[in-house]
Amino acid sequence: MEIFFKIVSLLGGLAMFLYGMRIMGDGLKSTSGGAMKAALARVTDKPFKGFLLGLIVTCMIQSSTAAIVLTVGLVGAGFLTFRQSIGIVLGANVGTTITAQIIRLMDVKAGSTSFLSFFKSDNLAPMALVIGIVLIMFVSSRAAHTVGTILMGFGTLFVGLMNMSAAVSHMGDTLSKLLVSFEGNPALGFFSGVLVTGIIQSSSAVVGILQSIASTIGIKFCGVFAVIIGIDIGDCLTTYLVCRIGAKPEQIRTALVHVLYNFTASILLFIAVGVLRGTGVIDDNIWYMTLRAGGVANVHGLFKLIPALLLLPCAGIFAKVAERLVPDQPEDPEDTMIKESIKQLDLRLINNPRIALGETHSMTSNMFEVALHNYTACIQQMYEYDPKRNERMNQREDMIDKMTDVADKYVVEISPHITLDYDDRFQSFLMKGLVSIERIGDLAINIMDAIKNMREDDVEFSRAAMAELRVLLTAVNDILELTADAYKESSYEKAQRIEPLEEVIDELVDEVRRRHMWRMKHNLCDVVKGISFQNILQNLERISDQCSDLGVNILGIEDDNIYGNEHQYLRDIHHSEDDLYNQLFAKFKAKYMGVLDSMSADSTEHDDSDVERQLQVDVVN
Repeated sequence: MEIFFKIVSLLGGLAMFLYGMRIMGDGLKSTSGGAMKAALARVTDKPFKGFLLGLIVTCMIQSSTAAIVLTVGLVGAGFLTFRQSIGIVLGANVGTTITAQIIRLMDVKAGSTSFLSFFKSDNLAPMALVIGIVLIMFVSSRAAHTVGTILMGFGTLFVGLMNMSAAVSHMGDTLSKLLVSFEGNPALGFFSGVLVTGIIQSSSAVVGILQSIASTIGIKFCGVFAVIIGIDIGDCLTTYLVCRIGAKPEQIRTALVHVLYNFTASILLFIAVGVLRGTGVIDDNIWYMTLRAGGVANVHGLFKLIPALLLLPCAGIFAKVAERLVPDQPEDPEDTMIKESIKQLDLRLINNPRIALGETHSMTSNMFEVALHNYTACIQQMYEYDPKRNERMNQREDMIDKMTDVADKYVVEISPHITLDYDDRFQSFLMKGLVSIERIGDLAINIMDAIKNMREDDVEFSRAAMAELRVLLTAVNDILELTADAYKESSYEKAQRIEPLEEVIDELVDEVRRRHMWRMKHNLCDVVKGISFQNILQNLERISDQCSDLGVNILGIEDDNIYGNEHQYLRDIHHSEDDLYNQLFAKFKAKYMGVLDSMSADSTEHDDSDVERQLQVDVVN
């Protein structure tokens, strides 16, 4: 039974490690991505710079595993490219030797009062957790919350690592004997180092065990060198397995480079030791030399530093091998379309504003399509929930954010070259459109989150509520498709249809909200369901509002009376006798309100498929 609980403790530590990695990555993603990415790019534009960064970071946190996991997370978050990460990985391998050097310089009592003890995992983790929770709970700014999230993830990650080590600490005596029992057999010593490090999950801890043995009874060089090489392999294999979980191809490549490098370094070390021993450079005095804690630390450090310096110029070769072993996954056509759209924004075109603005319009039209795809996915989630669909929606949202940043910067770059009034007007239209489209994407994610929370809380709406929601969801889908077409085609005619449909949607929202309040009042719906329902209604109404803004901006491109007076136009059109507006309003109202009016607020006999069939009327053309 004791063994069972040790295994559970070990797995619990792994769970904390992975969760810490996840929330730290989430915090990193919510930071100012552009600034952080630019800073990292400057530091890692050359392998040697990345090497120094990896070395310094690992020296500070005293864990190559944590440093490499962090690097893998940054690659996944888009802050680093795969090739930029290689130098950091090599530097992390060398940086981990600092722990052994600290152990040799101070005993436990000295360590507890030394400034360097600040960087020990068992001190750093709780400090990160304390600071993180204070920032999250007691500081209201968004930046503080983001930093707090990163620190909480950082601390949790380290606590997980310490729990994994603690879970197997009772085997310390057995492992210690195993490590020093292969003086005459380097192969067995190598595999013992791999095995023990794989179990303990920390190369620094295993080297520390070696140093503690060396400080009391001493260890001969011939008995320890192969073990130290094996420790490096065991460390990189466990790191690789952890980093593979739920990772993207570029993240797996980063972890794989760590493995490829260590295996190459190990082969070189065995060859070098064999050659030097055979030629007499390593004579019997060195071969049978008794090492103390400092000697173990020196051997460990040299075995890390020399291969890193020799293999750093080969970073490109490691990259090519990793890319061949881990090819890219087949790309979704939507992703391909987005990348091609972004490539069209060529800075060489900005001298011709008309062409450059046209390319931006094309790209943002594609961006609108991505936002529309996320909205249709929301409808699918409402009726056929699939957790994997949420992941794809979040990926699309990241794409939308990236496209927004790229397009916004590109349009600003065009500004100094604009001389014609129409180009100036079109630029304004694109800037406003970017805001609305990006907001539509955010609102779709809000609806997705609401549906996800409903599923997690086991909340289900009544059949009447679902049928009413179907009417509203369809109306919002129709206005999104209409607006997307109007935007893409810069169609004045289609843009004229947006506002009357938006007004009908406002009335639909009010009526559906009134009906739901009636159900709550008559105990046909509880408060929790009511809150979820109201949340979805609010986001649907806001999507419709964004379509209205886009529609009036499309009209303003061609109509001088509307451009610059958009709000006045909307006020006037709602109270005018404009025949087209009134005809369209009546048509849309008859379609959607007609279906809604045919349903009673408390009926349990509504069928979504019947409602959907009633709504299959073309109102766009």
